Amino acid sequence: MPIAQNLRVNHQIRISPVRLINEKNEQMGIIPTNEALRTAQELDLDLVEVAPQDRPPVCRIMDYGKWKYQQKKRHKGRGSHETQLKEVRLRPKTDTHDRQVKVDRARQFLEKAHKVQFTMLFRGRERFHQNRGLQALLDIASELSDVAKVERPPRMEGRRLTMLLVTLRAVAAPQRAPVQRRPATQQTNGS
Repeated sequence: MPIAQNLRVNHQIRISPVRLINEKNEQMGIIPTNEALRTAQELDLDLVEVAPQDRPPVCRIMDYGKWKYQQKKRHKGRGSHETQLKEVRLRPKTDTHDRQVKVDRARQFLEKAHKVQFTMLFRGRERFHQNRGLQALLDIASELSDVAKVERPPRMEGRRLTMLLVTLRAVAAPQRAPVQRRPATQQTNGS
């Protein structure tokens, strides 16, 4: 049962009488507000007005703090996976093993459906050897081609060469031809 966000709790409820629903979700009937409040306090719970527009208003006995926590948790967990942009920085002189570690990390990001931007940083004389950085990014793109596609090819932006990869969407599994089985033949014992 959806409950309004602006709820009146315990002593905030001014209208009397109210229709009461107990902690077991059973209707208790129409009773005065002070009696409903006393019942809630005896159970160490709260009296919450859940339908103020009804006449008489509907109130429920429940643990209001626990309910708010569950609503916040439910709202937080709702929605789809939010894609984030992850950045992996490299240099043209990055060793092959170090580059492989970064590529493996990028693969993990891509498997979680994040976008990955590879940034090749050029410093000093490295700017004169941009072809090395370009080749490294193209190698990375081909290595990750099984899980990603290039959304933005490598391009120079100042002293940085950037390339953006996005994860491949689940491609439909290829249809297999049905396996034809041979009829079972009985083997005879040839003595």
